[in-house]
Amino acid sequence: MPAVLRSGAFRFFFYSLENNEPPHVYVESADATAKFWLDPVELARSRGFRSRDLTRLRASIIEHRHEFLAAWHAHFGESA
Repeated sequence: MPAVLRSGAFRFFFYSLENNEPPHVYVESADATAKFWLDPVELARSRGFRSRDLTRLRASIIEHRHEFLAAWHAHFGESA
């Protein structure tokens, strides 16, 4: 599972065998996880994060969206 970004206690990554889904990124911190679609940036599911954390995470994903998409396409050999 390639880590794309680490920011404070948060690790942003994706799983290598999920290229059959639209581009997305997972966020993990301690016992909490969330999955966000990247186009458009939207929460797919979450476990353990508070709503204010999810709001902050969504803003961070929007800020780094192009970086996440570039990493997704580079890893899966797709053109952006």
